[in-house]
Amino acid sequence: MPEQLTFQWPAGIALTAGDFFVSEANAAAYVLVTHPDSWPERKLVLTGPSGSGKSHLARVFATQEQAHVIAAADIGTDHLRPTTAVVIEDIEDLSYDAETTLFHLHNHLAQARLPLLITAQNVPARWNITLPDLASRMQATTPTTIGDPDDDLLTAVIMKLFADRQIMPSPKLPGYLAARIERSFTAAANIVAEIDAIALRDKREVNERLAGEVLAAVR
Repeated sequence: MPEQLTFQWPAGIALTAGDFFVSEANAAAYVLVTHPDSWPERKLVLTGPSGSGKSHLARVFATQEQAHVIAAADIGTDHLRPTTAVVIEDIEDLSYDAETTLFHLHNHLAQARLPLLITAQNVPARWNITLPDLASRMQATTPTTIGDPDDDLLTAVIMKLFADRQIMPSPKLPGYLAARIERSFTAAANIVAEIDAIALRDKREVNERLAGEVLAAVR
């Protein structure tokens, strides 16, 4: 019977709400997002770089609140009068034509006292919204940010990136990589993708030896 591999999860990492990893880098955002009763005017903007877990945390909120999740690029008049909380994903993708719809949706949620969570890469003051009334309401929304990953979170993200590709790496590999790459979510995604591609091409085991070769090649 083959030996079962087990990971030693980094200290300070909590496995919660569907594999969302909580560490010092995202703990403040996690607490705020999961406690909508504390949001001023019942609305919140969750910001962070691409790959930082904004969508994952938004889904934690959506499950908790039975919220309706809408991609900003898909906002339409059929979303005007929801009866539950709402998540709007990737607000930077909002089209000019949809700004009035979002304005009315925002006002409906405010009147109904229903929570509104918006995900974005930047704070509201940097959004390209041309409708003045909507811009002012968005800029009055409280922001919370997922910061650059600490060592624990970066290790956990690398673990999840491998798991998403159905790869079982050597147990020490996520920590090995976290200590050697740029401390960013993008760097983690790129190195895992590169290791996966070479392992498939050359039929190699995913371990520190292969990772070391990949790291040397990309430097």
